[in-house]
Amino acid sequence: MLLKKNIPLKYVFGKIKYEMLLVAVYTMAISVLYFQFDLTFISIPIAVPMVLGTVLSLLLAFRSNQAYDRWWEARTIWGAIVNDSRTLTRQVLSLMDSTYPSEEMQHFQERFVKRQAAWCYSLGQALRKTDPVKGLDRLITRRELNHLMKYDNVPAAMLLLHGKDLKEALNNGWINQYQQVCMDETLSRLCDSMGKCERIKNTVFPATYSLYTHFTLIFFILLLPFSLVDVLGFMEIPLVIAIASSFLLIEKMGINLQDPFENKPTDTPVTTIARNIEKDLRQLLQEQYEPQEEVLETGRRYYVL
Repeated sequence: MLLKKNIPLKYVFGKIKYEMLLVAVYTMAISVLYFQFDLTFISIPIAVPMVLGTVLSLLLAFRSNQAYDRWWEARTIWGAIVNDSRTLTRQVLSLMDSTYPSEEMQHFQERFVKRQAAWCYSLGQALRKTDPVKGLDRLITRRELNHLMKYDNVPAAMLLLHGKDLKEALNNGWINQYQQVCMDETLSRLCDSMGKCERIKNTVFPATYSLYTHFTLIFFILLLPFSLVDVLGFMEIPLVIAIASSFLLIEKMGINLQDPFENKPTDTPVTTIARNIEKDLRQLLQEQYEPQEEVLETGRRYYVL
């Protein structure tokens, strides 16, 4: 999630600095051949790269739209996770029989709600291919943590513990069968959201489409200096760099957005969302929450995870 509205130019152009350098050297070489060695026959009509540029624009537009759709779907899914986490907490705290509150029932509610907060962190970490149980020891017991470490899919195992706890609450008379079914439906929605996130994570963007678009972009950049050299002379160098940079940045944008769970600044901010969920759930438990900023491992303080 962005901490600053203005993204520094150093960060933006740092993504294509090597490509810009190659384009500058290549364009300069074309200009030198044209003017210093009088190789005027290398010039080509500007209509050639214009036609290719039009086709390339359509390809990049389609690529960017599809990548943004994947990113937005991921954000929408995590919005549903926020709502269902609050709903599940409200159900646990309000539907359980409070006529004769006991210390055991209150401990049960606290354990259940904190486990739900831990589930949000665990899901985000699992999607980013990091340790899914890292940092969860402050929310769940050591016994549960050791139990979860036996599973490959830790978030799914945590939902299973939720289900077992609901069965325990039913057996203890804290909830009735209708309330259990209602809460179990909320767990099912959480499970559906987890599956949707895993589908986005495990379904890669078509490699052939990315490869063909990239080759078309390279061909367009290679042709561009030949069409501008007789019109602009050496002034074509900054113009070609500017045009190439625009197309390269659009391509990079699509690449970054197409995988929203890769632990990059452009990702869906799953850790920030999980932190907000924890804050809300702790407040529902009437507990204090002290937020802690977590910056990217790269050391840049422009983004938080």
